[in-house]
Amino acid sequence: MNEPGTPTFDQLRIFLTIVDTGSFAAAGRRLNRAVSVISYGIANLEAQLGLSLFDREGTRKPQLTVAGRALLAEVRNISHGIDGLRAKVKGLLDGLEAEVNLAVDVMLPAERLGKVLRAFAREFPTVQLRLHVEALGAITAMVLDRGAVIGLSGPLSAGVEGIEGMAAGSVPMVPVAAPDHPLGRMGAIPPGAGRDHIQLVLTDRSRFTEGRDYAVASPKTWRLADLGAKHALLREGIGWGNMPLPMVEPDLVAGTLVRLAMPDHPGGTYRFAGIWRRDTPPGPAASWLLDQFVALGRDDRELDGMGDV
Repeated sequence: MNEPGTPTFDQLRIFLTIVDTGSFAAAGRRLNRAVSVISYGIANLEAQLGLSLFDREGTRKPQLTVAGRALLAEVRNISHGIDGLRAKVKGLLDGLEAEVNLAVDVMLPAERLGKVLRAFAREFPTVQLRLHVEALGAITAMVLDRGAVIGLSGPLSAGVEGIEGMAAGSVPMVPVAAPDHPLGRMGAIPPGAGRDHIQLVLTDRSRFTEGRDYAVASPKTWRLADLGAKHALLREGIGWGNMPLPMVEPDLVAGTLVRLAMPDHPGGTYRFAGIWRRDTPPGPAASWLLDQFVALGRDDRELDGMGDV
């Protein structure tokens, strides 16, 4: 059984250049080599593989053989892989990260996250991204525990020892319920009415929220670690609760949820911060991500009459 040899990358590059330029002479000009060197490289490649790659008979322009056409896609894949490897190595030599671990607060509008990450993929094609979407104090915990190099956190990161941060916008949190919920049917909600009904509350298991409640008005609570589940239960009329306004705006328009005018619980402003460990400053790609979130956050507008959550 014949065993093919292992071609060099230079041989494969000569092969692709001939295909792309259409002749041995044009390939020599592009690679700045003599035609004899190009011919020698292809002869060695064919000898290594035990296959004829070009049909040189009866035409001035070399034509790929059946075997040459069959191998062309594989050779291009190898070339693209080498190019990607070289780009990644260059980035590492220049200080660019190979991978960025990003933890993002679940309250961040999905449209903003998608916009930033789409631009990140274009700007840093060689950098892998690991995205973690967490709630409340879990973002700060991940950054402190080195599970993420940067985070986009809510207000719980403020004042945490070892964490640096910068303001990155905000989102309004508003109380909502289904239209058939008792609170949703009230035209005027009296003070204290929320205490008589189940409040759906987002929670997490980080040490930063242990034993602490945020914006909880009712002694009757269901605690959920998933914002999507909370959204679904609100629409089912099981309880009332605060939600980020961008997430529920389609429901308010469609009438599947109603905003509650609660005089003692009007909602609040949930502020974001881009955070990192003080002893581990972010690299170029991670810094670029933080800058994008900060820049987009400058356009956030706060609703009148709302304090901070």
